[in-house]
Amino acid sequence: MNSGGRTAGRTNIQKATLAVGVVFLLVGVLGFIPGITSNYGSLGFAGHGSGALLLGIFQVSILHNIVHLLFGIAGVAMARSAAASRNYLVVGGAIYLVLWLYGLLIGQDSGANFVPVNSADNWLHFVLGVAMIGLGVALSRGTARAGRTSTAAR
Repeated sequence: MNSGGRTAGRTNIQKATLAVGVVFLLVGVLGFIPGITSNYGSLGFAGHGSGALLLGIFQVSILHNIVHLLFGIAGVAMARSAAASRNYLVVGGAIYLVLWLYGLLIGQDSGANFVPVNSADNWLHFVLGVAMIGLGVALSRGTARAGRTSTAAR
């Protein structure tokens, strides 16, 4: 049972989804904080011209930060059920792998780089995609086994 917003009674996949969602929320907020985001004065709405760098490494824009915030909100909301958690992790991971491929294929100085992304973003997107899909698949297997065990015990 979930009481007071705690994770008691949540499955591992729900806990993982909540954690991923909270991290995305945190990253989205940090992208708007000068000092944590270097070159904050050059933070643009979108496009490769935004010179702001989260942690001095990852290129961000207002749009990029908003996407992180929305992804975080979705994770927190979808952590309410195991099925939604699996979908969030697997589909979200697939989205990040597509974003990784997109970042590899576009010119970083082209108008197509509207998010914007740099090389550090590209490889982080790859790691996030693989990790999210891995969590979604691995932790949903454990949930399915637990469900079969408890059903068989009845």
